Amino acid sequence: MRKQKGFSLIELLIVVAIILIIAAIAIPNLLRARIAANESAAASGIRTINTAEVSYNSAYTAVGYSAALPSLGPGGIAAACPAPPIAAKSCLIDGVLAAGVKGGYTYGYTPTVGGTVNTGYAVAAKPTTANSTGVRSFCSFEDAVVRVDPTGALAATCPVTTVPI
Repeated sequence: MRKQKGFSLIELLIVVAIILIIAAIAIPNLLRARIAANESAAASGIRTINTAEVSYNSAYTAVGYSAALPSLGPGGIAAACPAPPIAAKSCLIDGVLAAGVKGGYTYGYTPTVGGTVNTGYAVAAKPTTANSTGVRSFCSFEDAVVRVDPTGALAATCPVTTVPI
């Protein structure tokens, strides 16, 4: 009788079971790492918008702060920057961030109007899908301090904890 080569069914089932156990351990860690990366990118996005607003306010003193988030970008996700930049398309941030959705977070922007000039602003980043793309929300005002809400649900005025990020 000839010896057969290969693996038995039991051996294959044991290998599959080991792979499933490793996957069950690794997948939750992978999801937590993705959420942490999205949150870090959202805080960085808020800082980028703050910096862009300071530059915008200096460049367009007749307008003050921008009237809308897309005004800080090139005018679209794939749009090219006009030469020279104008108040409606200042090219201070990338088109994806200016569109308001980036890295699992949705960005909201509200200017504070004082007469004919925008005297302030509020910007917020909330997870697009709570507990999936992110857990915490971030916001900032013209003082450029990034604030965090650990629950992920920002109040209208964003009275949340100031945390060094």
